[in-house]
Amino acid sequence: MAIRLCFLVLKCLALFPLAAQSPQSAARSFDDIFPGLPPAARGAAFSQAGYFRTYERANDAMQDAHVFQSGLCRGLADAALAVQPVVLVESILVLPGEEGGRTLLDVYNAISQVRDLRGRTYDSHRRGEIPLFEDATRIDAARRNAAIEDPPPASSVPQSETIYMRLRDANFGNTFYRAQMDLDGRGMRLSLTNNRSITYFMFPAIREERFVAQMYFEPIAEGILIYSIAGVDVSNFVASMIHIPSAISRRLAVIIGWAADGIAGQESES
Repeated sequence: MAIRLCFLVLKCLALFPLAAQSPQSAARSFDDIFPGLPPAARGAAFSQAGYFRTYERANDAMQDAHVFQSGLCRGLADAALAVQPVVLVESILVLPGEEGGRTLLDVYNAISQVRDLRGRTYDSHRRGEIPLFEDATRIDAARRNAAIEDPPPASSVPQSETIYMRLRDANFGNTFYRAQMDLDGRGMRLSLTNNRSITYFMFPAIREERFVAQMYFEPIAEGILIYSIAGVDVSNFVASMIHIPSAISRRLAVIIGWAADGIAGQESES
């Protein structure tokens, strides 16, 4: 019996390298994740600007978002839909590169640099090209405002981490967010939520926890996939004062650009 057991153990050890190199462990391709994506949307996803689509509750079926026909976790969309959004914005972007050239460590080190959000611009209809976030900093807790420094580059990725940030928005003034980073299957998820109410000219524009953005990063065969979906719930009064679809899509675009540029910068420094 002992001899037979030893034989079985040795056989399993001999097979282990083959299992470690099985197709299941290989990076997925874009088409594996988004089978049947319309050609125009696929082409946009590989462009520098990425693919964006906005859904409005009054006019569109939010269940038409591409995430529901993808190989991504449905929980990404469920988190954004949980706020019963009046507007939902979906984005798909691929940072091109060789398989294995960019890693989740590059992603983690990029999105750890909150201060790099400061000064990133967007095109305002009234004021032209202006910084969206005039200042951006980590703060030490959900209800404390003391600024803390971003960390130096890490050598490994934590399983989970929560940080808090203060972003001085060009339109809304000081805004406060909770950012939750988690390893998620083959990739990493960044969940961004306003943990304090956002005001507009003294009016409450977005109540606490009523803006949710989910960003998912995965190394794929073609580079790094950045999938994002954001939902926001606002009152009809606020929606009459602010064009919510453009407000949310522009902010999401700036945040995606911050992450994408940071990931590219991490690769160039390695």
